[in-house]
Amino acid sequence: MVTQETPAGSGNQRTRYLKIENITKKFGDFVALQDISLDIYKGEFICFLGPSGCGKTTLLRAIAGLDIQTSGRIEQGGKDISNLPAAERNFGIVFQSYALFPNLTVSKNVGYGLVNRRMGKAAIGERVAELLDLVGLSDQGSKYPAQLSGGEQQRVALARALATSPGLLLLDEPLSALDAKVRVFLRQEIKALHRRLGVTTIMVTHDQEEALTMADRIVVMNQGTIEQVGTPIEIYRNPMNRCVGDFVGIMNCLSGVVTGAASVRVGAMEFDCANGVGGLTEGQAVTVCLRPEEIAVRGVASGGANSFEARISRLEFLGSFYRATLEAERLGDMKITADFSINEVRDLTLDEGATIQIALPGEHIRIFAEA
Repeated sequence: MVTQETPAGSGNQRTRYLKIENITKKFGDFVALQDISLDIYKGEFICFLGPSGCGKTTLLRAIAGLDIQTSGRIEQGGKDISNLPAAERNFGIVFQSYALFPNLTVSKNVGYGLVNRRMGKAAIGERVAELLDLVGLSDQGSKYPAQLSGGEQQRVALARALATSPGLLLLDEPLSALDAKVRVFLRQEIKALHRRLGVTTIMVTHDQEEALTMADRIVVMNQGTIEQVGTPIEIYRNPMNRCVGDFVGIMNCLSGVVTGAASVRVGAMEFDCANGVGGLTEGQAVTVCLRPEEIAVRGVASGGANSFEARISRLEFLGSFYRATLEAERLGDMKITADFSINEVRDLTLDEGATIQIALPGEHIRIFAEA
């Protein structure tokens, strides 16, 4: 059972807005969601993160009532909505494909839901103008979707989703069809809009960078289950298992064996682990994990703790840093990925083929039992 982290600083002052309890969804014999339970708090920005087919979109659709769960219960604002049709639920939704009406102007697209609610024409015009200003498209109301860029169309879709002032905003991979620069710009805009409006928001994404930069909490999913729930920093720094660590960011994963209460052996190297081995027993096979940026190269002395010689077999320039592939005789066939700053590469004259002294700091080593 996955333990949920309560949002940082929440105390008793946060109000639970969405309660997902023991949700299972089956398509024939295939189990898409398996006993999912999760609390989402009012005003939170939550990201469902995971690889394709992990169940994140299925869970979003269950919350929206677009695919009713096979079993389990969903509460929104204290009301049981488990079996309500989508039309009777209080949410706005933005899809990856924009889903705008091509024959309607931007203004009419945004106001579509308000017309269906029989709001007066003047009130609709006022609300549409307010929303277009909110998403930075106040001068685009008379245009048609085909006359807008992809980023502008997605902002129209966002304005339409917010038009009825929903209690819950659902975003189904809203940025994945956009160019890289537009994605970065729009994710900043969406986050700023969320801070301004405070609407409880759930976003589905397979992009770890989106989740890390946008979410208050991340829900990491895999094979229809929740692997871990936590803030971006918690998920990145303290993954609960290899699956989370390997999916969120880049992780070196080395095969090893426990040799003591705070030590492991990898190849011919024995490493001290400052945080211990988590109750694993001596002789047990484990995976030893470390982030590329945590590998030390500056000021590392021969014979120091967890230090050894490595050869740079590959060095890639990635703009703000270099990514190195390291080989070490003492690790056998296992290779290590390390990220070095521009300054480190310049000051230490690091280059392909060079032999360097590195260290794996014990406080950063994470130990997981072999599956």
